[in-house]
Amino acid sequence: MGLSRVLGAAGYAVRTFESAERFLSEQDAAVPGCLLLDVCMPGLSGLELQHALMGSPGARPIVFLSGQGDIQTSVHAMKEGAVDFLTKPIDNERLFEAVEQALRRDAEQRLDRAIRDMIQQRLETLTPRERQVMTHVIRGKLNKQIAAGLGTGEKTVKVHRARVMAKMGARSVAELVQLGARVGVAIEPALTVDTAALNWKQA
Repeated sequence: MGLSRVLGAAGYAVRTFESAERFLSEQDAAVPGCLLLDVCMPGLSGLELQHALMGSPGARPIVFLSGQGDIQTSVHAMKEGAVDFLTKPIDNERLFEAVEQALRRDAEQRLDRAIRDMIQQRLETLTPRERQVMTHVIRGKLNKQIAAGLGTGEKTVKVHRARVMAKMGARSVAELVQLGARVGVAIEPALTVDTAALNWKQA
């Protein structure tokens, strides 16, 4: 394939697949990179593969290639998150720019996932009581209020609070809120002080 030679000569590590189905069965999601997809391919089309990858572990930034300037197709691809939509014949400089942008996006997304995974691992070290305390802390409650809500002593709450901060690696309540938000933890306001009304939700 001509593009493979062009990209290889420019220093990129390139792997080609005969079809979208072959890519889905053989790709290694752990390997960083991006996808160059032709709109028209045997079997699944480029757009169908893009849709199949959305939200999956194998999702990665996509640069589309097309033999004709189909505005409707290009708009759809970009709305679905494509980095760029290039029309053949492909200008090498434009191609390299699109690939570099896609690789940067891939690196950013992998870093974000790594951070979220780390926060999730920290969350999983919390005991049920520590999660309850964290819920109240994020909602801005004072130790005295938390103690009343949980039916325990203020000193006990202080101990749990300190453990939460230490396990989560948070130096302040603001940081604790940010860590929770990073992994989609949503705290529903409770209408009563009953612990059953405290809902720990995760997106």
